[in-house]
Amino acid sequence: MSVTHPPRPTGSRRAAFHRTIWRWHFWAGLLVAPILLMLSLTGAIYLFNDELNDAIYPELRFVPPHRDTVPMSRMIQSALAAYPGNASRIDMPGSADRAVVVFVQPDTGPPRRVAVDPGTGRVLGSVVYDRTLIGWADAMHRSILMGVFGERLVELAVCWALVLLASGLLLWWPRGRFRAAGTLWPRLSGRGRRFWRDLHGPVGLWSAVLIAFLIVTGLPWAGVSGPLLQGASDALGIGYPPSFRQYNIPDSQPMKTALGEVPWTLGNAPLPRSTMPQGHADHRPAAPGITRDPAVLRGTDRVTHVLAEHGWQGSYRLFLPNGPRGVYTVFTYPDRPSGQQTLYIDRYSFRPIGPEVRYADYGIVGRAVESGVQLHMGNYFGRANQLLMLLPCVAIWVLTISGIAMWWKRRPAGRIGAPPPVSGARVGGLLATLVVAGIVLPLFGASLLVIGTLDRLVVWGRRRMAVEHG
Repeated sequence: MSVTHPPRPTGSRRAAFHRTIWRWHFWAGLLVAPILLMLSLTGAIYLFNDELNDAIYPELRFVPPHRDTVPMSRMIQSALAAYPGNASRIDMPGSADRAVVVFVQPDTGPPRRVAVDPGTGRVLGSVVYDRTLIGWADAMHRSILMGVFGERLVELAVCWALVLLASGLLLWWPRGRFRAAGTLWPRLSGRGRRFWRDLHGPVGLWSAVLIAFLIVTGLPWAGVSGPLLQGASDALGIGYPPSFRQYNIPDSQPMKTALGEVPWTLGNAPLPRSTMPQGHADHRPAAPGITRDPAVLRGTDRVTHVLAEHGWQGSYRLFLPNGPRGVYTVFTYPDRPSGQQTLYIDRYSFRPIGPEVRYADYGIVGRAVESGVQLHMGNYFGRANQLLMLLPCVAIWVLTISGIAMWWKRRPAGRIGAPPPVSGARVGGLLATLVVAGIVLPLFGASLLVIGTLDRLVVWGRRRMAVEHG
């Protein structure tokens, strides 16, 4: 005869669901809190990178306004005379009171960014980017100064931050009578754990969308999810423009591999190659992207004339040819991505190779990512954009500190105080969502498998110990 157990009361199911979500929220927060604090701090610093660099290095950033400039080749030669080595890139300023920056790899020592007065050709000095405040913040934001392992750790943390946001909103949702105070705004009159809880919930509510936006717009640059998104969009023709497929000749390199820093959309785009005159030997460069070839340096003057003929004005970045088959690559990277444009110029004939590529030529994914990146970095609409993106950075600190305070005040002495596992919770829909997210974000999916396996092993071990001692 079978025995039918009475169904679990609705209130008990809700409580089990709530405690399960709380357990996810607790562990996700405890594991990723240090990385989120670091990302929000370094992100806030980078939001104001121009302002900070202007304040710290004014002698390298500003020059007396000028009407005319010396030839670009003279600027590069001045930089190489001060720091003998190879040049790879020249950043032209957008106004007459700004310095030109020449990227130099000295014969000895780390890469330098050499500031040159475009009106006189005089070298103003240089910096090693990685040793500047902005360079440190940039490197920390990308990889915690731990190379590829650090990049993966950061990517994993921001993926779990999405779980943190979703579980936090579920916990915030009122379960009884709705009270605006403590739900929509903090009750600052509380004391102890109640004060921190009433601060944590409303701040999380109002900042969740902005924090999620930062995460989503940052993931295209991640080491695992980014290339997958980029490869899929390129294969579907909604990434870099289809016109680049004509450059898929043998030995053609992706732009990011050849140049190092390019717009996200063009990272996988094959770089065209110059047509060598007959009798010119094709030797591969010892170090791609850098050169001290006098002909290449002199050629930059003709390149500036070509750009002027095409109506290029304001700031742009010019990359020098990387070897006999290399090309002059020039692109603009304005705060408004709609102004992005790229042009390739043959190093021998000085004729443009292929059509000029503009933002409007990008696929839908490329346009969306480029717009998201500029908003993420606080560039799109000036100071208001910077302040808007600063809000989630500050909110992350408030949420993390208040979350740790709540945990510390309820933690039993000498124990972690994690919410215990609860059976009977109906979380099938949430688990299905996590599975989908794990497929879309493979690194996150792998971590789910590891954590799920460890959790099952712990539960199994506890049951076995209970049986042995029972």
